[in-house]
Amino acid sequence: MKNIIITGCSRGIGFELVKYFSNPQYQIIAIARNVETITQLKMTNVTPFKADITNEKDLKALKTYIDKTWNQVDIVIHNAGKLLNKPFFKTTTDDFLDVYKVNVLAVAELTRILIPFLKKGSHVVTISSMGGIQGSLKFAGLSAYTSSKGALITLTELLAEEYSKSGISFNVLALGAVQTEMLKEAFPKYKAPVNAEEMAHYIGDFSLKGNKYFNGKVLQVSSTTP
Repeated sequence: MKNIIITGCSRGIGFELVKYFSNPQYQIIAIARNVETITQLKMTNVTPFKADITNEKDLKALKTYIDKTWNQVDIVIHNAGKLLNKPFFKTTTDDFLDVYKVNVLAVAELTRILIPFLKKGSHVVTISSMGGIQGSLKFAGLSAYTSSKGALITLTELLAEEYSKSGISFNVLALGAVQTEMLKEAFPKYKAPVNAEEMAHYIGDFSLKGNKYFNGKVLQVSSTTP
Protein backbone atom coordinates (compact mmCIF):
# COMPACT_ATOMS: atom_id res chain seq x y z
CA MET A 1 0.00 0.00 0.00
CA LYS A 2 1.40 3.39 -1.01
CA ASN A 3 0.10 6.74 0.19
CA ILE A 4 0.22 9.33 -2.61
CA ILE A 5 -0.50 13.05 -2.70
CA ILE A 6 -1.15 14.77 -6.04
CA THR A 7 -1.84 18.47 -6.57
CA GLY A 8 -3.76 20.12 -9.39
CA CYS A 9 -6.15 17.21 -9.91
CA SER A 10 -9.29 18.89 -11.25
CA ARG A 11 -8.24 18.54 -14.89
CA GLY A 12 -5.37 17.81 -17.27
CA ILE A 13 -2.40 15.75 -16.16
CA GLY A 14 -3.41 15.78 -12.50
CA PHE A 15 -6.85 14.36 -13.24
CA GLU A 16 -5.31 11.65 -15.42
CA LEU A 17 -2.81 10.83 -12.67
CA VAL A 18 -5.68 10.16 -10.27
CA LYS A 19 -7.12 7.72 -12.81
CA TYR A 20 -3.70 6.13 -13.33
CA PHE A 21 -3.55 5.21 -9.63
CA SER A 22 -6.98 3.56 -9.66
CA ASN A 23 -5.57 0.33 -8.22
CA PRO A 24 -6.71 -0.07 -4.59
CA GLN A 25 -3.12 -0.76 -3.54
CA TYR A 26 -2.71 3.03 -3.68
CA GLN A 27 -4.35 5.51 -1.34
CA ILE A 28 -4.63 8.95 -2.94
CA ILE A 29 -5.21 12.45 -1.62
CA ALA A 30 -6.18 14.39 -4.75
CA ILE A 31 -5.84 18.12 -4.13
CA ALA A 32 -7.68 20.74 -6.19
CA ARG A 33 -9.53 23.99 -5.72
CA ASN A 34 -12.53 22.35 -7.42
CA VAL A 35 -12.94 18.66 -6.56
CA GLU A 36 -16.17 18.03 -8.48
CA THR A 37 -14.52 16.16 -11.37
CA ILE A 38 -12.51 14.01 -8.94
CA THR A 39 -15.59 13.18 -6.89
CA GLN A 40 -17.42 12.09 -10.03
CA LEU A 41 -14.81 9.36 -10.58
CA LYS A 42 -16.20 7.59 -7.49
CA MET A 43 -12.88 5.89 -6.79
CA THR A 44 -12.90 4.33 -3.33
CA ASN A 45 -9.14 4.74 -2.89
CA VAL A 46 -9.22 8.49 -3.61
CA THR A 47 -9.89 11.29 -1.14
CA PRO A 48 -10.77 14.49 -3.01
CA PHE A 49 -9.30 17.31 -0.92
CA LYS A 50 -10.51 20.81 -1.69
CA ALA A 51 -7.66 23.24 -1.12
CA ASP A 52 -5.87 26.21 -2.58
CA ILE A 53 -2.20 25.31 -2.18
CA THR A 54 -1.29 28.99 -1.89
CA ASN A 55 -3.55 29.31 1.16
CA GLU A 56 -1.81 28.70 4.49
CA LYS A 57 -5.06 27.73 6.24
CA ASP A 58 -5.82 25.09 3.61
CA LEU A 59 -2.33 23.61 3.91
CA LYS A 60 -2.68 23.42 7.69
CA ALA A 61 -5.98 21.57 7.23
CA LEU A 62 -4.25 19.14 4.89
CA LYS A 63 -1.49 18.52 7.43
CA THR A 64 -4.08 17.86 10.13
CA TYR A 65 -5.93 15.42 7.88
CA ILE A 66 -2.76 13.49 7.01
CA ASP A 67 -1.77 13.39 10.67
CA LYS A 68 -5.09 11.72 11.53
CA THR A 69 -5.25 9.24 8.64
CA TRP A 70 -1.74 8.28 7.49
CA ASN A 71 1.50 7.33 9.20
CA GLN A 72 3.58 8.39 6.24
CA VAL A 73 3.52 9.72 2.69
CA ASP A 74 5.25 7.60 0.05
CA ILE A 75 4.86 9.75 -3.06
CA VAL A 76 4.22 13.45 -3.63
CA ILE A 77 3.55 14.73 -7.15
CA HIS A 78 3.70 18.51 -7.35
CA ASN A 79 1.62 18.89 -10.49
CA ALA A 80 -0.38 22.08 -9.91
CA GLY A 81 0.77 25.00 -12.01
CA LYS A 82 -0.18 28.42 -13.31
CA LEU A 83 0.58 29.47 -16.90
CA LEU A 84 0.57 33.11 -17.97
CA ASN A 85 1.11 34.16 -21.60
CA LYS A 86 1.62 37.92 -21.56
CA PRO A 87 4.18 40.28 -23.08
CA PHE A 88 6.93 41.08 -20.58
CA PHE A 89 6.36 44.85 -20.61
CA LYS A 90 2.74 44.21 -19.59
CA THR A 91 3.62 41.62 -16.94
CA THR A 92 3.34 43.31 -13.55
CA THR A 93 4.91 42.43 -10.22
CA ASP A 94 1.53 41.09 -9.13
CA ASP A 95 1.48 38.84 -12.22
CA PHE A 96 4.88 37.45 -11.27
CA LEU A 97 3.78 36.94 -7.68
CA ASP A 98 0.59 35.13 -8.72
CA VAL A 99 2.57 32.71 -10.88
CA TYR A 100 5.37 32.18 -8.35
CA LYS A 101 2.89 31.63 -5.50
CA VAL A 102 1.49 28.58 -7.29
CA ASN A 103 4.54 27.31 -9.15
CA VAL A 104 7.27 27.81 -6.54
CA LEU A 105 6.20 29.07 -3.11
CA ALA A 106 3.29 26.63 -2.70
CA VAL A 107 5.53 23.74 -3.75
CA ALA A 108 8.11 24.76 -1.15
CA GLU A 109 5.53 25.21 1.62
CA LEU A 110 3.65 21.99 0.88
CA THR A 111 6.93 20.07 0.83
CA ARG A 112 7.92 21.66 4.12
CA ILE A 113 4.75 20.58 5.93
CA LEU A 114 5.05 17.07 4.47
CA ILE A 115 8.67 16.51 5.52
CA PRO A 116 7.68 14.87 8.86
CA PHE A 117 5.61 12.30 6.92
CA LEU A 118 8.29 11.46 4.36
CA LYS A 119 10.39 8.42 5.20
CA LYS A 120 13.22 6.44 3.67
CA GLY A 121 12.05 5.44 0.19
CA SER A 122 9.61 8.33 -0.21
CA HIS A 123 9.72 10.09 -3.59
CA VAL A 124 8.87 13.72 -4.26
CA VAL A 125 8.31 14.44 -7.97
CA THR A 126 7.99 18.02 -9.14
CA ILE A 127 6.62 18.91 -12.56
CA SER A 128 8.63 21.61 -14.31
CA SER A 129 8.96 22.61 -17.95
CA MET A 130 11.52 22.31 -20.72
CA GLY A 131 11.53 26.11 -20.69
CA GLY A 132 13.11 25.98 -17.24
CA ILE A 133 16.17 24.17 -18.61
CA GLN A 134 19.12 26.50 -19.07
CA GLY A 135 19.89 26.90 -22.76
CA SER A 136 16.58 25.47 -23.93
CA LEU A 137 14.31 27.19 -26.43
CA LYS A 138 12.37 30.03 -24.78
CA PHE A 139 9.05 31.55 -25.87
CA ALA A 140 8.05 35.21 -25.75
CA GLY A 141 5.25 35.97 -23.31
CA LEU A 142 6.23 33.35 -20.74
CA SER A 143 8.66 35.34 -18.58
CA ALA A 144 6.86 34.66 -15.30
CA TYR A 145 5.95 31.03 -16.04
CA THR A 146 9.29 29.92 -17.48
CA SER A 147 11.43 31.61 -14.84
CA SER A 148 9.29 30.00 -12.11
CA LYS A 149 9.86 26.58 -13.65
CA GLY A 150 13.60 27.21 -13.63
CA ALA A 151 13.36 28.04 -9.92
CA LEU A 152 11.60 24.72 -9.31
CA ILE A 153 14.50 22.82 -10.82
CA THR A 154 17.02 24.51 -8.54
CA LEU A 155 14.76 24.03 -5.50
CA THR A 156 14.55 20.30 -6.21
CA GLU A 157 18.32 19.98 -6.49
CA LEU A 158 18.74 21.78 -3.17
CA LEU A 159 16.18 19.61 -1.37
CA ALA A 160 17.81 16.43 -2.65
CA GLU A 161 21.12 17.58 -1.20
CA GLU A 162 19.68 18.73 2.12
CA TYR A 163 17.85 15.42 2.67
CA SER A 164 20.41 13.17 0.99
CA LYS A 165 21.04 11.19 4.18
CA SER A 166 17.35 10.65 4.91
CA GLY A 167 16.60 8.28 2.04
CA ILE A 168 13.98 10.69 0.65
CA SER A 169 14.36 11.27 -3.09
CA PHE A 170 13.56 14.53 -4.89
CA ASN A 171 13.39 14.61 -8.68
CA VAL A 172 11.96 16.98 -11.27
CA LEU A 173 10.46 16.24 -14.67
CA ALA A 174 10.84 19.02 -17.23
CA LEU A 175 7.94 18.45 -19.60
CA GLY A 176 7.65 19.53 -23.19
CA ALA A 177 4.28 20.65 -24.53
CA VAL A 178 1.34 18.52 -23.41
CA GLN A 179 -2.18 18.96 -24.78
CA THR A 180 -4.08 20.15 -21.72
CA GLU A 181 -6.79 22.70 -21.01
CA MET A 182 -4.18 25.02 -19.55
CA LEU A 183 -2.07 24.90 -22.72
CA LYS A 184 -5.13 25.49 -24.89
CA GLU A 185 -6.09 28.55 -22.86
CA ALA A 186 -2.62 30.07 -23.26
CA PHE A 187 -1.97 28.95 -26.87
CA PRO A 188 -5.37 28.28 -28.53
CA LYS A 189 -3.93 27.40 -31.95
CA TYR A 190 -1.12 25.11 -30.79
CA LYS A 191 -1.43 21.32 -30.89
CA ALA A 192 0.96 19.41 -28.62
CA PRO A 193 2.37 16.01 -29.64
CA VAL A 194 1.47 14.34 -26.32
CA ASN A 195 -1.87 14.27 -24.51
CA ALA A 196 -2.52 14.48 -20.77
CA GLU A 197 -3.28 10.77 -20.34
CA GLU A 198 -0.06 9.71 -22.04
CA MET A 199 2.03 12.05 -19.92
CA ALA A 200 0.23 11.03 -16.73
CA HIS A 201 1.18 7.40 -17.37
CA TYR A 202 4.83 8.38 -17.74
CA ILE A 203 4.78 10.52 -14.59
CA GLY A 204 2.91 7.89 -12.59
CA ASP A 205 5.36 5.17 -13.55
CA PHE A 206 8.33 7.42 -12.79
CA SER A 207 6.95 8.34 -9.38
CA LEU A 208 6.73 4.65 -8.49
CA LYS A 209 10.13 3.55 -9.79
CA GLY A 210 12.29 6.57 -10.65
CA ASN A 211 13.77 7.07 -7.20
CA LYS A 212 15.54 3.73 -7.54
CA TYR A 213 17.74 5.30 -10.20
CA PHE A 214 17.59 9.07 -9.67
CA ASN A 215 17.85 11.64 -6.90
CA GLY A 216 18.27 15.38 -7.29
CA LYS A 217 17.98 15.06 -11.04
CA VAL A 218 16.05 16.88 -13.74
CA LEU A 219 14.81 14.65 -16.53
CA GLN A 220 13.83 16.24 -19.80
CA VAL A 221 10.55 14.71 -21.01
CA SER A 222 9.96 16.01 -24.50
CA SER A 223 9.36 14.33 -27.85
CA THR A 224 10.47 17.37 -29.85
CA THR A 225 13.84 18.98 -30.56
CA PRO A 226 14.38 21.61 -29.36
